[in-house]
Amino acid sequence: MDHKQVATDVVKAVGKENMVAAAHCATRLRLVLKDDKKVDQAALDANDGVKGTFKTNGQFQIIIGPGDVNYVYDELIKQTGLQEVSTDDLKQIAAKNEKFNPVMAFIKLLSDIFVPLIPALVAGGLLMALNNVLTATDLFGPKSVIQMFPQMKGLEEMVSVMSAAPYTFLPILVGISAAKRFGANRFLGAFVGMMMTAPSLADGGTWNVFGIHVAIQSYTSQVIPALAAVYILSIFEKWFHKKLPAAVDFTFTPLLSILLTGILTFMVVGPVMKELSDLITNCIVWIYDTLGFVGTGIFGAVYSPIVLTGLHQSFPAIETQLVAAYKNGQGAGDFIFIVASMANVAQGAATTAVYFLTKDKKMKGLSSSAAVSALLGITEPALFGVNLKLKFPFFCALIGSCVASTLAGLFKVIAVSMGSAGFIGFLSIDAHSIPLYLVCELISFAIAFAVTYFYGKSHNQLVNPEPAVAGAPAGASEAGAAPAQAEVPAEATPVLSPVAGEAEDLSKVNDEVFSQKMMGDGAAVIPSDGTIYAPVDGKITVAYETKHAYGLTADNGAEVLIHIGLDTVNLKGEHFTSEVSQGQTVKAGDKLGTVDLAAIKAAGYDPTVMVVITNTNDYQTVDRVADGAVDHGAQLLALSK
Repeated sequence: MDHKQVATDVVKAVGKENMVAAAHCATRLRLVLKDDKKVDQAALDANDGVKGTFKTNGQFQIIIGPGDVNYVYDELIKQTGLQEVSTDDLKQIAAKNEKFNPVMAFIKLLSDIFVPLIPALVAGGLLMALNNVLTATDLFGPKSVIQMFPQMKGLEEMVSVMSAAPYTFLPILVGISAAKRFGANRFLGAFVGMMMTAPSLADGGTWNVFGIHVAIQSYTSQVIPALAAVYILSIFEKWFHKKLPAAVDFTFTPLLSILLTGILTFMVVGPVMKELSDLITNCIVWIYDTLGFVGTGIFGAVYSPIVLTGLHQSFPAIETQLVAAYKNGQGAGDFIFIVASMANVAQGAATTAVYFLTKDKKMKGLSSSAAVSALLGITEPALFGVNLKLKFPFFCALIGSCVASTLAGLFKVIAVSMGSAGFIGFLSIDAHSIPLYLVCELISFAIAFAVTYFYGKSHNQLVNPEPAVAGAPAGASEAGAAPAQAEVPAEATPVLSPVAGEAEDLSKVNDEVFSQKMMGDGAAVIPSDGTIYAPVDGKITVAYETKHAYGLTADNGAEVLIHIGLDTVNLKGEHFTSEVSQGQTVKAGDKLGTVDLAAIKAAGYDPTVMVVITNTNDYQTVDRVADGAVDHGAQLLALSK
């Protein structure tokens, strides 16, 4: 690679005067720009030295590759005169550079609070769905499962208690998460949630406080009152920490913060916020009841565009209210989940159609993994990696989503719990509606796939812009590569796992550079041990000072990137050790270094280890041969030419 030329091309495409700051990590340039719209995206896409670009958290990131990115960055700094900054500093610069949007800030606030709660809510929701299956009549016959097998009655009652727990005591979960987000003590946040769900509140009545009669009411299953109460707690706690002497701060800050928060919550904030919460829920249900299938159809047509804006991050807060209301017998259930499922499956179907349409090897590999992810409820790889790049699959999918959502609304298909919004979402559906839900999902898939496929067939240049090489064998790519084989050939070159843990597909990694395989194909390992070993015989070509990544060139020509954790470059080598240096020759199984997994998890970083073949295009197939538990030194990948 001509590093100077690539840097020159990047500066020209981005604009020298458009750059605010620049940093780099193991694989990519990270830029803060004044205006992203001024970027010549076509020029970057056409550059052989650029493997991909994307925008995240105020940073415009350009994927160059391990080893090369250092030199390109150095040249970029020389040409622009920008001051070198760390990735940590760049985050702060990006945050200051971003224009403040109060709507998006509020949505991000809700997302930060509710996303961590989703596992608990999903577990409770699926248990609720299981309870519905056990107690529903006319599902497996005129009698319910419990009526047919009375000996299971105790099990059903246990499941019922478990399923109700996260929704009944939702204010406690919200209190913990909201306290962390607002900067308060998480245990005091839990304290606030506990006092709002205290069993004695269910008895009702009034409190006489200096002649003021305060209604006693429970806040079980409530979200908005808990959010408001914990926000007030954070204000009091921060104020007392600043004002009280250190000698009494430890004792009296928690006491006074909880006391004042409790009084305000029970007398004013709780009742007002509960009324607001009930009003919002009732309005949403009224809109659903009034517009019916027409409303769900419109929602289905715009759901995926909403995902692009990030507004969907606020939906879990609404859905928890709908599910909690249903659990308490006060609502019809969660219709947002239904629409989301139809939209996700439609986008997955469109991506599947692209897999059959494209002749490009890279797009084929990306579309196959992204399609599976979307059909299971995670659409970002499909949306950003495939459908939006080609444009027409995204809009074709909206047709399938609209029709299926309309039918789901017509048939009154409703979710009774949160879950994975895709084909396996049937676990969250009211037992009587499961067959109709699956029919609507199949309709969404069929329409989106058919419209995308036939439109793509008649507009082949949109999917395959370059004509196939004359005389190339059927199924070959434009570069003349043979089609991917279904089986791993016996002569395939092995790449071993550098770490013990759980092997999984790259598409599951929470970083689109890896999940969309912009750097190349490979595998991910969720590590169970912190020792990193060489996966091949070869030479260390890149050994970063931050010790979070290694680049190796195998004796057989494979270029292997081992990237330990996501965004761990920000740790600047803390919690990592390295025992090798650039240029050193290693054998498969040699120790490269270590990572303190507990420490990086405690610091808030994902420890997943990515193993990427950065010269993937030199191989016909890169197959992941390990799935689930894998030991270091066991075969992880097979490379076939």
